[in-house]
Amino acid sequence: MQGSNRNNRIEYVEFPAPDAVALAKAKEFYGRVFGWQYKDWGADYVDTQSSGVASGINSDSSHRPRQPLAVIFADNLETARTNAVAAGAKLSRDIFSFPGGRRFHFVDPAGVELAVWSDK
Repeated sequence: MQGSNRNNRIEYVEFPAPDAVALAKAKEFYGRVFGWQYKDWGADYVDTQSSGVASGINSDSSHRPRQPLAVIFADNLETARTNAVAAGAKLSRDIFSFPGGRRFHFVDPAGVELAVWSDK
């Protein structure tokens, strides 16, 4: 069988924060309430594996989501992009690189924005 057991599954949720101060407050809040421990990726992004489904908080105004963003893993990012567009998705952000991989964002026919990422 080709592919991974991660393929086409939601494995990450990214939460927006309006700025670095709000990000720090949210990080402290989730740590105090749920015991989540975060890894810092600079002043504008943190993530955690201790939240069940992995999650992050993004305060970078150039690419933070407007609402919580479900992120789906794909073994082949280009194929996922092609399939999403062919099925009627509108790209809200084309494929881009970030530390750890690449991803793109799309809006589904119901108006919900999601992202797809790959470590390749």
